[in-house]
Amino acid sequence: MKLVRTGLPGAERPGLIDAQGEVRDLSGVIADVNAAHLSPDALARLAQIDTGKLPVVEGARFGVPWTGIGKIIAIGLNYADHAAEAGMPIPAEPIVFLKANSSLNGPDDAVMLPYGSLKSDWEVELGVVIGTTARNVSREDALSHVAGYCVVNDVSEREFQVERGGTWDKGKGCDTFCPVGPWLVTRDEVPDPQALGLWLEVNGERVQKGSTATMVFDVATVVSYVSRFMTLQPGD
Repeated sequence: MKLVRTGLPGAERPGLIDAQGEVRDLSGVIADVNAAHLSPDALARLAQIDTGKLPVVEGARFGVPWTGIGKIIAIGLNYADHAAEAGMPIPAEPIVFLKANSSLNGPDDAVMLPYGSLKSDWEVELGVVIGTTARNVSREDALSHVAGYCVVNDVSEREFQVERGGTWDKGKGCDTFCPVGPWLVTRDEVPDPQALGLWLEVNGERVQKGSTATMVFDVATVVSYVSRFMTLQPGD
């Protein structure tokens, strides 16, 4: 199942993508796609809906696919090829940083470069959406806490990140620096999160091409690791 939110910023309506690729309005079923609808039971109920009876939505803007995101946790240098490209050693443990929630942005919305930006950059990422609370979970149990996956553009201002005191967060959390979507794909449709192709285009030119197979720490390891240091809540 692919969950979406469509409409003007601040007035998005819940929806899903049907088998024919059309957007269907879910607002007659749920008020919004939020953390309460990301648990296994809630997703199972949505999966039982007869999508053919839902109104079709045409030409609407896509927003962030779900709301109620408590925190955005990122893992730095987690692709072996990216670490090599950056001339950095492979991390011995996951490098954890945060992106501000005010950086959230619709997948097709304009990115606003911050005042004084000299080195704004882009990075395609696999987003992992938490569905049930995860605290000190094992690697073996980690994926059971995942609701699904999405595409994220980890926009970064490299000068702010690297050359302005060494704290990554201020180069990562600028307004609009976290486009997400267009949809959240539920876990049942992604049997192996380590076998996904990733690419990014700028002005029609393919500038990144890779695979989650080159992750230094796989999704299960990352969820387990981060859950030791902070509780992961539904919607994170």
